[in-house]
Amino acid sequence: MNIDPQDETLRFLSTLDAGAKIVSTHISRVVLGAARVYKLKRAIVFPYLDFSTAEKRLACCEHEAALNMRLAPKLYLGARRVTREADGRLALDGAGALVDAVVEMRRFPDDALFESRAREGLLDEAVIERLARRLAHFHDAAEITREKGGARAMREVITLSAESLRRAPPAPKEAVDAHLDRLSGLLEGRAALLDARDARGCTRHGHGDLTLRNICLFEGEPTPFDCIEFSDALAQIDTLYDLAFLLMDLWRLGLTRLANVALNRYLDARDEADGLPLLPFFMALRATIRAYVAVSQERMEEAREEFALAQRLAHEASPLVVAIGGFSGSGKSSVAAALAPLLGAPPGARGVNSDRLRKALFSAEPTARLPPEAYASTVSVKVYAQMIEQAQRVAASPWAVVVDAVFDKEEARQEIEAAAKRAGAPFLGVWLDAPLEARLQRVDARKGDPSDATRDVLLRQMQSETGDIRWLRLDASRPAQETAEAIAATGVAERNRQGS
Repeated sequence: MNIDPQDETLRFLSTLDAGAKIVSTHISRVVLGAARVYKLKRAIVFPYLDFSTAEKRLACCEHEAALNMRLAPKLYLGARRVTREADGRLALDGAGALVDAVVEMRRFPDDALFESRAREGLLDEAVIERLARRLAHFHDAAEITREKGGARAMREVITLSAESLRRAPPAPKEAVDAHLDRLSGLLEGRAALLDARDARGCTRHGHGDLTLRNICLFEGEPTPFDCIEFSDALAQIDTLYDLAFLLMDLWRLGLTRLANVALNRYLDARDEADGLPLLPFFMALRATIRAYVAVSQERMEEAREEFALAQRLAHEASPLVVAIGGFSGSGKSSVAAALAPLLGAPPGARGVNSDRLRKALFSAEPTARLPPEAYASTVSVKVYAQMIEQAQRVAASPWAVVVDAVFDKEEARQEIEAAAKRAGAPFLGVWLDAPLEARLQRVDARKGDPSDATRDVLLRQMQSETGDIRWLRLDASRPAQETAEAIAATGVAERNRQGS
């Protein structure tokens, strides 16, 4: 009869909080109480970790707590020593000899997990925006690590993936081989970009495992937890590769708009537009990893779904510039937001919005109202210049971009089209029309919106000289999603035509 040497510790931990239950993973046992969680490392040794002694487990618990406190300081309470006291009983942080170690956390409800919330339709754009900004700030502060980054590091990930996939394939051998070849091709095509990003400090000690299962809503805030702690090398990665796990997971569940929101709000806070062409490779590789992990845990249906997703994601990016203009209340921003996930490679186009750029120019929150002087003509010139420069840079990377602004001046319309041409990207200009009464109602109904336009602003806009608007004109009185789908179909056709 085999006796688990940690059984006594588990029984002790189960007495510390009411209603405790134990959940096992491949490297840990987690004791879930009513108010507290105790995470115990299994006394095991794998090629990539060694938890064979209590001292080693304590060191890992201390490391895990410190790493996770970067993103979840309210959730993690620290590492605790399990000791044997003079009377023979176990205690937490007692004076006796070290027996084991745990990470102590506050408990959150199971339905607080983003995976659960996503499946219940409870994730919304507001919480995803807050999460994206939090991750951007986290990456800004994360330790830069250049020892093992760039293309070389990603080649090692593909090698490991190949070994794992071939040992336990989630698909026929021919499909696995073709997929691995595709991943290698995508990597080699972007190797110079990966190395350049590594050289400028984009390889950082991130979270490493940003799945929806490792993010919760804690005290009202999106909180990533359970980062990779047993191997720093696995978490010292390109910041966009760190973000890609979240993007892939949202895409996996069909939450394509939320994936696009996460990307765009992250890039608003942390401009890494040069790395956009890496996302199809990064997201496909993340799905590939999920596929072979699911196989190892005998979840074959999930493994096949993840592998199929990886195959769909593994494609080159292509450029496209879509500019959306129209007077205030015509629905430009709503249409642009609905359009972005429909264009280009997953998770969709970069959105460049004049209202958000203006707020950033004044270091204001997107929904904060700016004073009238922020709308002086000289300021608007700066905003349009930034907007056009950013769109050109994204398109040249190459990536799809959706730009939305009033574009009531013929010069501005010509400049965005010229920017697309300089970037070598197909261009589609769209002007949205809607009845005046509908536009007035939309302007009046705005709450928490980046646009500060009022009905007086709208009425003044309509007095301006627009010149000859030769863009595609669409009736925007219908739902934004319908308008976006019509534009997407036209944009793809235009890209095919201009690219031929």
